[in-house]
Formats: sequence, structure tokens, C-alpha cells
Amino acid sequence: MPKKIILISCSSKKGDKSAKAKELYKSQMFKSSLAYAYRHNPDKIFILSALHCLVELEEVISPYDVTLSIIPKPKRYDGLTILTQSEKTVWGVKVIEQLSKQADITTDTFIVLAGIEYIKPIKENIINLITPLKGKRQGERVKFLNEN
Repeated sequence: MPKKIILISCSSKKGDKSAKAKELYKSQMFKSSLAYAYRHNPDKIFILSALHCLVELEEVISPYDVTLSIIPKPKRYDGLTILTQSEKTVWGVKVIEQLSKQADITTDTFIVLAGIEYIKPIKENIINLITPLKGKRQGERVKFLNEN
């Protein structure tokens, strides 16, 4: 029986000390994504972490400053590491390796609540990929997640 897996992207807004992953990320987008995931009763929820690749909700991790997202120059954050294209490719391979140990990437359904930079490195390897936030701007994403 195929499973339903929800993947949520990490966020740059984090707490200042080690915590369970589900409590470390503080952005409204992350909170709304997690609430959406819980409401849809998946078999499993994972976080797509720019540093750790695939993270379980209960896994304790420390704050970090790494992203796959492209940040416009006026909004650059001091100390934030943005992965290069080749690093994103390696990241995607690691995510797929980790997912393959937890799920069947050929038959399970994966709902990805993330921006395109987090989806691109993994999309070719997942057969049943649903991206409900595709084409939506940040504010539209939060509204969609809160209403659905």
C-alpha cells in the first residue's frame, strides 16, 4: 500500500539553541506547513534541511545558516551560506538516498511544501510528486496552507 509522505522545507528563521527540528524552525511559513502536514494525516513528515538533508521532526539539531534558496541582493543575510549548483545536486542525491531508506520513491506519494530550489534537486527521482505551492508567492503560500 503506497504511503503519503510530506516534505517541508527548513527556514532561515530559527531558534538560538539546539532543539527538536519541529521546534527549531520559527518562520510562519514553516509553522503553517507543519500544521498543513498534520491536518493531512500523512504516513510520515520530514523536513528538507539545507544542511542536514532529510530530518525527522523529533531529531534534535542545532541552528545553522545554510540555504538552497536564491536570496536577492537587497535581502542578503550576513553569514548565510547559499549552496552552489553542484552542492545542490549533491544535496539532492543525499536526500533521495535518505528517503529511499524511509519510503518507496517509485510508489509512495510525496507532497512537497517547499520552494523550487528545494524541489529541483529531487524531482527527477520521485515518481509521484505533488507541489501544491508551485507558482504561489510567499504570502499566497501561507494563506493556501492555512486555508487547506
